[in-house]
Formats: sequence, C-alpha cells, structure tokens
Amino acid sequence: MLTALAIRNIVLIEALDLSFGQGLGVLTGETGAGKSILLDALGLVLGNRAETGLVRAGTDQANVTATFEFPRLPEAIAAPLAEAEVEIEPGEPLLIRRTVKADGGSKAFINDQPVGVALLREIAGALVEIHGQHDDRGLVNPRGHRLLLDRFAGGDVAGVSAAWNRWRAAEEKLLEAREAIAQAKADQDLLLAHIEELAALAPEEGEEAALAEARSAMQKGEKLAEDLEALRHVWDGSDSALASLRAAARRLDRIAGEHPLLAEALSALDRAVIEAGEAEGKLEAAAEALSFDPAELDRIETRLFDLRALARKHRCEVDDLPATMRAIRAALDSIEAGDAEIGALERAAAEAGQAYRAEAEARHAARTAAATQLDEAVARELAPLKLDAARFRTAVTALAEDRWGPSGMDAVEFLISTNPGADFAPLAKIASGGELSRFILALKVALAEQGGAATVIFDEIDRGVGGAVASAIGERLARLADGGQLLAVTHSPQVAARGGQHYMIAKSSQGTVTRTSVQLLDQAGRQEEIARMLSGTEITSEARAQADRLLEGV
Repeated sequence: MLTALAIRNIVLIEALDLSFGQGLGVLTGETGAGKSILLDALGLVLGNRAETGLVRAGTDQANVTATFEFPRLPEAIAAPLAEAEVEIEPGEPLLIRRTVKADGGSKAFINDQPVGVALLREIAGALVEIHGQHDDRGLVNPRGHRLLLDRFAGGDVAGVSAAWNRWRAAEEKLLEAREAIAQAKADQDLLLAHIEELAALAPEEGEEAALAEARSAMQKGEKLAEDLEALRHVWDGSDSALASLRAAARRLDRIAGEHPLLAEALSALDRAVIEAGEAEGKLEAAAEALSFDPAELDRIETRLFDLRALARKHRCEVDDLPATMRAIRAALDSIEAGDAEIGALERAAAEAGQAYRAEAEARHAARTAAATQLDEAVARELAPLKLDAARFRTAVTALAEDRWGPSGMDAVEFLISTNPGADFAPLAKIASGGELSRFILALKVALAEQGGAATVIFDEIDRGVGGAVASAIGERLARLADGGQLLAVTHSPQVAARGGQHYMIAKSSQGTVTRTSVQLLDQAGRQEEIARMLSGTEITSEARAQADRLLEGV
C-alpha cells in the first residue's frame, strides 16, 4: 500500500510530506484548494505524462517520491521489475521517484535505480487504482470485465488456458506435419532421382581418404618409375654390381686363410653383401608399393571426381553422402507413412479441441451463473446509492470460433440502463459522472475484488448527492477499505466522518505567492472541518454538534 508521498515544487505545492495508513483515508478542503494537484503528483510516479506546467513557477524542477510497502511484493510488480533488472531486497519498501524539469524532460527511478516511464505504467495498475468523474480505466474498461467475473465466480480458471495451449500445440504439430508431407510429395520425383544416383554410386564413409591416399601413391610411382628401373640394374642380372660383390666374396673366401688382412677384408666384404642385399629387398618392396596401373589410377580418379561432384550437389562433405542417402530414404518412407501419421495427429488435435471446448463450456456455465449472482448483488447496492431506477447486467456473449482463446469462448461486458425502458449500454457511454462513480462503487462492493491494486482512490464519488445517499457511500467506502487501503477525495461530511485518517487540503496566499498545504487532522480538527463542510463559511454550534453526531455514529 501507499505509505508516504513526498512532493516538491508541484504547481502550488512547495514542499509536502504525507504519510498514509491502512483503512479509509479522506481528503477534504474547499473547492480549488488543490486536491487535484495531489492526484496529478501521484500520477507522475504512476507513469502519467510529465507536463512542464506542473513545475512550480520560479523553480527549475519538480519531483515526487511515493513509498509503497508490501508484506510480499505482488507478482504483477515483481515480474516486470525482474525483467527490467531492477533489484528489490525482500521486505524493502518500493520507492518510486519522478523528476520533471521546467525546460522539459523527466527522469524516473525505482529505489534509486533509473528506469523508463513505460515500466512505471506497467506496474501502476497493481499499485494504485483511481476512480473519478471521467474514469475510462479500471472497472469501466471492458477488457478487464471477464477477469473480474471469473474472480467473482471463483474456481480454477487455469484449466481453460492449459487446454487451449494443448489444443494449439496439437494443431501446430498437425500443420507442420501436413506442410512437411506436402513438400515431400512435391519433391518426390526429385528425391527418387537423388536416391537412384546415390545408390548407383554407393558411397562409403572414409572412402574419400582411402582413394586419395591410393591415388597419391600411384602418382608418386609414376613419377619415380624411371629412377627405380635404372636402379634395378644395380642388383638385377649376372653382371650387376651386387653379383660382382658376391663373386668377389666367394673368391676371397678361398684365400682368406693365407693372411689375417685377407680375413678382415672378407669380413668387410660379407657385411657389404648383406647390406646390399637388404637394400635390394627394400628397393624391390618400394617398387612394388609404388607400382601403378594406369587403368586403376584412372578408375580411382574418376570415382573421386564423381563422389566430390555428388557431395557438392547435395552441399555436404563426401563422408556425409551415406547419411544424406539415409535421410532421403527416410523422407521417401515418410511420404508412404504420411497418411497414417496425419491421421494420428488429426485425432490428437480433435481430442485436444474437444477437451478445450469442454473446459470452455464449463467456464461459460460458471460465468453465466456468476453473472446472474453479480447482477443481483449490484442491484442490491443501487437503491441506497440513489440509482434505484437503473439496472445492471453482466453480458456473457459467445464468441465466434476464430476469436476463442486461452480465456475461453466468451466476451464479458458490464452494461447499464439508467432509466426504465432504456436499452442497456456500456458504463462509460450512458452514465453521467456522478452516476458512473456510484456504479463503480456498487460494482466494487458487489465484487469484493481480490488481487486488485494495493491502493484504491475515489475522486469526488459523492458529487451531487447528500443525506442518506452520502451516508450509504461512506458506509460502502469504509467497508471496501477494511483490511486494505482506500483514499477518498470528498465534499461530503457523511463520507468524511467515516475516515480513519482525515487530511485537510488548504490554499493560502502571501502577497503574490499562493501555496497549497495538507494537514492530518486530530479529533478536534476533524470536528471543525466536518462542521465547516456542513455549514459553509460560518461554523455554527449546531454544525459542530451535528459533526459530533456524525463522528459518533461511525
């Protein structure tokens, strides 16, 4: 709820600090004293347009700070703040500050963290609800009537939304499947051509690397063939160098015993023969490894070209061609199985649609029953508020299927007829300012609304009425304020007497300077102010006595 309001340099207000508590608070004062300035100042922290005309003459800027305190921050406030990355510690008051410069421009802060004005507007509805002579929001706006009726009806309204989401998801899945199969059928001939081409080539994973390696080896063999052939004469044939070494070793072996040096020479020659033999073996192995068949090389190069061309065609790597082939086969299989799949999805969507209709119809029945009860509850409130000729109706209208949604298949709007025989019409179009405020009060009492704004303000709801009607208004305002916070700007002594806190707004002038002030009245001050409201300029003893009776009567 609103616990404090600090105003600096707003129109006629130089400096003002107000504290508010629970229950009904009333604000009174003579006409033109500046009650509307308070509401304008509060409107700034709720995101209203920052008019430079609000800045007090002769000052550079104006600012307003509102303090709100909650046992636990409502989700309607906490969620937008979290999304905007505004940090509020648990149990910490919510301080909203707005500054307006005389030369234009404004800034907004929440707990000293800069924010956009749009965020203030987003959370305003959960902070303060204002009803006045020309209210076009709150209960007057038909956008919120369905939610208000659902709250009045009670029960779980989340089932309709959940059923709607399941139905939409099933319909979306069905649509996607139909589009996929339609596209696949359109591409069927192309898919068949692709699969035939891939199957004919029969690509294998890892094949490209193996072919490239084989081709590289063959190309090296082709390049080294002449050198290898020349080297072959070193060890091949009876007149080769290796054959000569072996012949020399045999001859030396016969005479090696004649001298130690001959034995050493034989040993060295044997080692040379062995090394030469190993070289011969490696050269033969290399020649075999690097040997190539021109026809085989041509075959390998042709397959590599075909594989890479097909990969480019399908915009993938060569090693991905087998997976591409499997995907195309799966697409072709899905075309064949498409009718069965569509049938299953159609049945699932139909079942989800029936479930939604059942939930929505149950909600419709609950709304219809609750509408009758609400109409009766509002009707009981109209006569005491001098609206006994008026009639109230909660219209629950079935929507066309294309307008169904997570809230169901109904439109809900509050309608009134202010004169016997007159047609029902929306609240804002038929009621005068005073009637509209009293209709709103009757609705608030009948709805006993939960989950609304933390603070409710009624601005001159009692204009143009007095006596028993004003007493009835005061009694209902006090009832609404029980356990919450309600502020009423009033000219009625009967309403003022109901206030748990009474603020008097006054305007004073010193030379050319005019100021507005607000004073929290004690019991004696309340008696005097209510007496003034009863008698006018001159406060009589009879007015004071009547004021006492009003105060004692509550």
